[in-house]
Amino acid sequence: QVQLVESGGGLVQAGGSLRLSCAASVRTFNDYAMGWFRQAPGKEREFVAAISWSGVSTYYADSVKGRFTISRDNAKNTVYLQMNSLKPEDTAVYYCNAKWSVFAYWGQGTQVTVSS
Repeated sequence: QVQLVESGGGLVQAGGSLRLSCAASVRTFNDYAMGWFRQAPGKEREFVAAISWSGVSTYYADSVKGRFTISRDNAKNTVYLQMNSLKPEDTAVYYCNAKWSVFAYWGQGTQVTVSS
């Protein structure tokens, strides 16, 4: 079982920055690919960014490419999402995801609100 705890969300003005963190309680964190998803009110959950187990490969949704950066620290069992140049349409609950083989786990989410 993997437990994921997100933090770092909050209220920020458009153009501002936030850094989300996701701490994983698992012995073999570096076996897992990690990702961030988000869900805005009335919308389906959507992919934001992902990073391979080694951190060498990263992937981004077109809507955040060039503004968000995903990274991981395997020594700290933590994945990060640095969000710059935030827009009101980035407002959502952000969820951390851990994936290994057919197994996938989710955190409880952290709210990000961007005011115009």
